[in-house]
Amino acid sequence: MTYEAALEALSDVELVYDDGAIQQFMEDGTTVYVESGRSTRGEWSVADDGVFSSYWPPSFRASYSLSWRVENQVVVGLTFTSHRDQSSFSGIFRTPTSGVGLPS
Repeated sequence: MTYEAALEALSDVELVYDDGAIQQFMEDGTTVYVESGRSTRGEWSVADDGVFSSYWPPSFRASYSLSWRVENQVVVGLTFTSHRDQSSFSGIFRTPTSGVGLPS
């Protein structure tokens, strides 16, 4: 995914992950992850090459490739694939997004 597409996909949205956890991405680069009623605050960014990075204090950092989650030819969310071990997880947009469509 390109830098521009990643920023558009993540700015000011919430994702509901397959395990029920919810993550909100704010435009200022902060993020809140809520699982079983417990929230954690972190930071997110996108590098020029489109790589998504997250930081969870005090020291956890991770980087991921992003791809669209598509159902019935409609973009419904995002899939994150870890650069460390190639594991992946996926979420569906909880809040409306504008201009997100399948790349041509």
